[in-house]
Formats: sequence, C-alpha cells, structure tokens
Amino acid sequence: MNISDFDYILPEELIAQSPTSPRDHSKLLRIDRKTGQISHHIFYEIEQMLGPNDILVLNKTKVFPARFFGVKDTGGKIEVLLIEEIRNGVWKALTKPGLKVGQKVTFQDQIFNAIGHDEQTVLLETKLERKELFDLLQKFGKTPLPPYIKSLSNESDLRTSYQTVYAEKVGSVAAPTAGFHFTQELLERLEKKGVQIEYVTLHVGLGTFAPVKTEKLEDHPMHSEYFELDKDVADKLNADKKSGKRIISVGTTSTRVLETCSNDNGVLTPQSGETKIFIYPGYKFKFVDALITNFHLPKSTLLALVSALVSYPNTDKKFVDFKSSLMGKVYSEAIKNKYRFFSFGDAGFIE
Repeated sequence: MNISDFDYILPEELIAQSPTSPRDHSKLLRIDRKTGQISHHIFYEIEQMLGPNDILVLNKTKVFPARFFGVKDTGGKIEVLLIEEIRNGVWKALTKPGLKVGQKVTFQDQIFNAIGHDEQTVLLETKLERKELFDLLQKFGKTPLPPYIKSLSNESDLRTSYQTVYAEKVGSVAAPTAGFHFTQELLERLEKKGVQIEYVTLHVGLGTFAPVKTEKLEDHPMHSEYFELDKDVADKLNADKKSGKRIISVGTTSTRVLETCSNDNGVLTPQSGETKIFIYPGYKFKFVDALITNFHLPKSTLLALVSALVSYPNTDKKFVDFKSSLMGKVYSEAIKNKYRFFSFGDAGFIE
C-alpha cells in the first residue's frame, strides 16, 4: 500500500506544546472498533470504562537527558544526541553539524571519538561506563524532545513533564507518550477497582519519529528497539488471556512488546532483545485486545499500527486508505473538536 494513503492535514495550532495539567484532564476519544461508534470524554473517566476483567500493560522505560553540547577538536560547537549503546562504550548518535571519522568531541572534560558511521548516525566511542555516562548526563545533559515541540520550559520541568509517572528503567530517547495521561492517583484508583496493571520495557528510539520515505509502506526499513518481557509478567498475562480477560496495551510501544513475544496462538514467551516488528493493515493482532494511544503523525508507522487494529482481520472492515477508514473518521472528529495532537496531546481508547 502507498504511504500517501496514510496522510491527513493537521492545523499546526493543534500540535500540543505542553502537557495538560493535571495529566488525567486531557481529552479522551473512545472508539468501538467493531461498531464504529465514537464518544468524547475526559481521560480520568477511563476509570468508569475499566473493571476487574481488564489488564493494563504499561511501558516502564525512562527517558534520559541524551542531548548535550560539546566542542569539536577544531574548536567549533556541536550538538550531540545519543540514541543507543550498541556495544560497551560505543553509541549511535546524531550530531549537528556532522562528524568525520577520527574527529573528537569534548563534553565536560570527557572525550568522544567518532569511529564510524551507521546509516544517518555517527558511532561515538567513550571510555565512560554506562552508569558514569548517565551520571554525567543527569548533571549536564538536556531532555531530547521531538522536533515539533518548541518548549520554553526549563530543564528541570521537562524532566518531569516528558516522563511517565511510573518511569523506572533508563534507556529511552523518546517517551512512551500514551502513558502521560496517567497520574499516580488514577493508577491507584484503577487498582482499587480491580484493574490489573503490568509492566514491560521498550526503550523508545528516534525511529519512532522517522518519516516513512519509501513510496510503498511495506518497503520501509523498520527501526529496531530494545525490549524486555519478564517471565513473571508473561506468566500472569498468559493466565489472564486464557481466562478471557481483556489485554489493554498503553501505547504502541507496549503493543510492540506483546505482539513480538506472542505466538500465533496468543501465548507469550518471556524474552529480551531487539524488535523490528512492523504492524500495518493486514496484520492480525495476536495478544492485544484494546489500545490506549495518542494521535500520531501523518505518514507514520504508528498511524499504520492504529489503522491495523480497526481493520480486517481484526474487524470486518477492509482497509482501503486512512481517510475512509474508521481511524480517518476518528482523526477528523478529533480535529473538528480541537483535540491536541502528538506527544503532549490527547488520547484515544480503541476497544
């Protein structure tokens, strides 16, 4: 299918530049993917939509301040965004301006050597151990924000606002933003109501924001991201699924973990590693029953994922293009009602 089939026009003023406060007061668009019915809510009303038959699966990854400003060995200033450690002491990074192999970057008296290139990224080598590097970045690094957010917030505020309240495992350069809508109090109320909450980990990379540049969606080289599904969580979720409970993934990242680890019979295998799973219309969901998610960029892999959930073989509606699909109608309704889009924006609940 053509990537142009996943396009839509969004007024720029609907791109959220800051989170709603309190977090659970964002808007929520509820979507019944079987009947096509949609309704408008406030996110905290999800408490009335969930009960003891529901399992929420959240991604507990934590964003680290991966962006820093250094000096090249030529004396010029350089901006560096660390993406992921591919082996001990070697990181994929984006730099502005670019670096040639052999050049050095100095940051807080630490040297980073450019030792190679990998597609659009440069490979930087440091003598710092992972913990030492993270400690340095905690002191002097900057929170990486998507390019469409032009935040004027100070760094200490961003480290709170661009993070879920349950973030725990450091490793992401982008937040699992569907989780932004949960407050600690809302999570506690849901648990008291009998909603089960489980956690997986997927470290979100910049590939999340990478536009699809191929004409055919299927030709897009999907990015890989590190994930973990622990055995105790997999065992509990398998038992829950078998007993007929509803598995609700919070965000496309949690979805990627569950669908990567599930076999065709809907049974999870605990594992960790890299996933390149690419979900688009025609994909049959194996484990996830429902999804809480934000509103995604045009022509993005995430838009393809949510389109798949509301289309055949997951419903009886064959996907033709985004505009005529249920998600296309949902997005039109969201724009008409001035929902806020993207990372700091409002939420959808696809059931």
